[in-house]
Order: sequence, then structure tokens, then C-alpha cells
Amino acid sequence: MPFQQSSARTRQRTVLLVGMVVLLVALVLAVVLASVLTHAKPEVSPKMMKWKDRGTTKNLQEVILGRCYSYITAQYPELGDKDCLKIWESLKHAFIYKNPCNITSEDYQPLMELASHPIPCNKSLFWSKTNDLVHRYTKSNQNFLTLEDTLLGYMADRVSWCGDPSAPGINYESCPKRSECESNPSSVFWKMASKMFAEAACGVVQVMLNGSIEAGAFRSSSIFGSVEIFNLNPDKVSAVHIWLMHDIGGPQSESCSGHSIQRLKNILEERNFTITCEDNYRPVQLLQCVHNPDHTDCRPCPSSA
Repeated sequence: MPFQQSSARTRQRTVLLVGMVVLLVALVLAVVLASVLTHAKPEVSPKMMKWKDRGTTKNLQEVILGRCYSYITAQYPELGDKDCLKIWESLKHAFIYKNPCNITSEDYQPLMELASHPIPCNKSLFWSKTNDLVHRYTKSNQNFLTLEDTLLGYMADRVSWCGDPSAPGINYESCPKRSECESNPSSVFWKMASKMFAEAACGVVQVMLNGSIEAGAFRSSSIFGSVEIFNLNPDKVSAVHIWLMHDIGGPQSESCSGHSIQRLKNILEERNFTITCEDNYRPVQLLQCVHNPDHTDCRPCPSSA
């Protein structure tokens, strides 16, 4: 009888001990789970957000490499020592697996150094709101180069890219606009490239502006107005020639005596540049007239009697 009572008490203690162990384990698991949920929430990938700009260009690597090889072999063979593979790798490392709103100038510095090249004096042509016209002009007149005619600009023109912290590290669906976050891959790249292009300018430089824009031909918020104009070197640049173009048959909202052009002149004069301004620079206007040959703006001037 005493043996049976002792055995029963032993079983009770065992059951009680097991129950306490199970309860303790459950409490530990509950604390760990609560800690994970509270302090280790997974970061929402930027790719989960729908940005407002187009995503990374499909086959970006092939596009960049193809343009690079074309530029240094067919167009400017004197730049044949450029390493297109290294240039692509430096571009990729600037944005891949990175939050597209946290890009810095340091990310692009290796790319800028690899792809930079001298710009001949008197050939730099800046522009704002004249994208199509200015590049039709440089294609027909090899005496001038825009940023998009340099190696950096040629590779990146009309191409889009941005990264994402999650695999595969590149967002092909959408990329952020400047209005969504200023430190996005595109904005940072073009600001750096524009700054470098302006710093390299020497001799006489040209700028083509749009005089048919109601808000004014010169805008302080533009890349030209906020970056390029302040990185021209007065010790290297002797003069700035402004070409103020109007759309054929379009409004002539501003002339060389207009308010925004005067603001531009004031900025340039304060930086000790010599300035000239010409309404409808004739060689460019003739190019406009190729598509509008019968318009009154394109008729030859009547000969004087």
C-alpha cells in the first residue's frame, strides 16, 4: 500500500514537472514571436510601390554596351581606349540592389571618371526645352556637341534604370520621378553629367532656348538654369551666345529683350561672361523650315531694290 501511494505521488510530480516545462517553453516561444513581430518587421521593398515613371529599359546591358561600342568605334575612334565593359559594370553598380530614392553622387563617380573625355573648345551647345530641334541640328552640323552627343549622354539618352533592394536588384516595372524623390538614379546621373559637361566647356559656348514657351525661355529650375550655368568656368569660356528659337507658326512669347532672357543675362554678367542673343538663329531656323517650307516664316527675305 505505501509503495502504491509513493508511485502515485511520483507520477503526479512528473506530470506537474512536464506541465511546467511545456508552459515555460510556450512562454519563451510567445516572447520570441512577439519580439520578431515587433522589432523585425520586414522592410517593404520599393518595388512594391508603383512609381510614376517608366521602369528600367529592357535589355539595358545590351543597349548600353551597344551604344558604347558604336560611339568609340564608329563615331569617335580616338576614344577607342575606353573600356565599355567596365563602363557598364560601373553603371550597374551605381544602382543595382539599391533603394531608388537613396542614390548619391558617389555612386556615379566611378562611371563619370571612366566615360569622361575632352570637349573641343567652341563646340559646347547647351539647351532647354528644345530637345528635338537641338539634336536635329547637331546631327546635321558636326561643329557642335550637346551633352547627349558625348559618350555619357549618348549611352543614357532616352534610357531608364533604377534598382530595388530585393532580387533581381533591378526594377523593370516603374522608377521614381523627380517629384517623388529627388535622389533617384536618373536625376542624380543627369545632374552629375551636366555639371561635368559644363566644367569641360571652353571658348565660345552656345545655348538654344525656346522662345515660344509662355512661362519664359529661361527657367531657373531647369538643368541649364540650376546646374550648367553655374559650372561654366569664366577663365575657360570667353563668351555665351544665346539662340532664342520660336516654333514655326507658333507663338513668339519672348524675344531677346524678354524678362527671363534678361534674368539669364544678369546671371551671366555677374559671372563675367560676354553675352550675345539672337532671335531665330538662321541656320537652325532653316532646319525648322525643312518641315515647313511653305510657311511665311520660311520664305527668303525679299531682295532690296
